[in-house]
Amino acid sequence: MKSIAGILICIFFCQGAISAQSRNPLPSSAQLKWHENNFYFFMHFGPNTFTGKEWGDGKEKTSIFNPSQLDTDQWCKIAKESGAKGIIITAKHHDGFCLWPSNYSKHTVRESAYKKDILAMLSASCKKAGLLFGVYLSPWDRNHPDYGTEKYNDVFVNMLQEIFQNYGPIWELWWDGANGEGPNGKVQQYDWKRYENFVRKISPKTVIFSDIGPDIRWVGNESGYAGVTNWNLLDTAGFKRGLGAPGQDTLETGNYKGANYIPAEVDVSIRPGWFYRGTENDKVKSADQLFGIYLKSVGRGANLLLNVPPDTRGLIDENDQKALSGMKQKIDALYQTDLLKTAIVNEAGPDKNNIQKNIPGFIC
Repeated sequence: MKSIAGILICIFFCQGAISAQSRNPLPSSAQLKWHENNFYFFMHFGPNTFTGKEWGDGKEKTSIFNPSQLDTDQWCKIAKESGAKGIIITAKHHDGFCLWPSNYSKHTVRESAYKKDILAMLSASCKKAGLLFGVYLSPWDRNHPDYGTEKYNDVFVNMLQEIFQNYGPIWELWWDGANGEGPNGKVQQYDWKRYENFVRKISPKTVIFSDIGPDIRWVGNESGYAGVTNWNLLDTAGFKRGLGAPGQDTLETGNYKGANYIPAEVDVSIRPGWFYRGTENDKVKSADQLFGIYLKSVGRGANLLLNVPPDTRGLIDENDQKALSGMKQKIDALYQTDLLKTAIVNEAGPDKNNIQKNIPGFIC
């Protein structure tokens, strides 16, 4: 039998190990809620839907944007039926076109043939359907005349304020790190810290995505999978958003004992491109492919952001609907068997032997 002193030493070292573990970065309450909503829609929509481009140049005539049957209730209905928990919409892509009538741009739905405020419509539809509402806002703007100057940082913050005040609550804010020339040939120096501080102040419960967080990280690929090993921790010291981000291998796996809690989000499109093109109607991923993506993203501890782009009518195409329905059936079948019902739980008892079996690393 061990002496009392020996037992006390064991307790001291075990408590030390638990204390060391507790010093690991922990998720915020907003991040914990984000984990619970592990599958949601991405929706790329804008002038590119009508031009067939992936990245517009900002010179497109606003009159080209004119969806004939736009129905955000249809988007939400299909999202709910697919098991998605929310929708993130491309409020402004790199071309600078705003899906809301921003007071800080002249390249918006207000100047389009369509006229209506799509963010207002989708925000209302999401609330009615019980879905989370998120916004993608690219800081790159290939149309705005102030892009490439310090004045544009004011513009971007003002756009953020419009969105959060008029269409909130915003569940997730999605920042693309792309950075290129604007209409004047200049490249913008993004004031990321200012943007982040502003969002924290105006909407502290919003989770912010970029390739290095601060709340959610990019998974490092657009193919639909997280790393087989996928830590929720990431080291960001010395890295920057965009071209200065860590490599794909690091983003896919995270960092063991990383300094920050920044879990991964897998973004992938149901089609070859991000925006709708009629020529891709026969190239929509099958239900089997989508189910495989689900297993390699959600199944590996990441969240799945599946892009389902509206077509030129402003509706989710029938081909996409069919694939999503098949995916939902496979996911439902996966969860029909409750493995915990037949599991044997070995609870720790009062004796040392049981404690040794149930506390990893207990060596006393």
